[in-house]
Amino acid sequence: MSKLLQEKKLIKSSDIALCSALLCLGYNIQKVERQNSGKAIFSIEKDEKIDSLIQRFFNHELKVDALSYFNFLKEIKTRIYNI
Repeated sequence: MSKLLQEKKLIKSSDIALCSALLCLGYNIQKVERQNSGKAIFSIEKDEKIDSLIQRFFNHELKVDALSYFNFLKEIKTRIYNI
C-alpha cells in the first residue's frame, strides 16, 4: 500500500451499489483490491459525512441521480474486471 493511502482514513466495502452511490456524491475509489474469492474490496477516503451517508443509503433515504448512478456502476465494474 502506498504511503499516501496509509496516511488517509479509508472505509472499505465490497458493496458496489453503495460505492456507486458514494461516487455520485463526489467520493472517489482510492483502491480496488481483488480477493482470492473473486470479490472486490473498494477503499474510499473517509470524511466526517460518510458515515451518515452510508446509514442513509442502508435506510433507503439517500437520493442520487439515476443516470449518474448507472454510469458509475458501469465504471466500477470495468475497474473490477480490468485489475
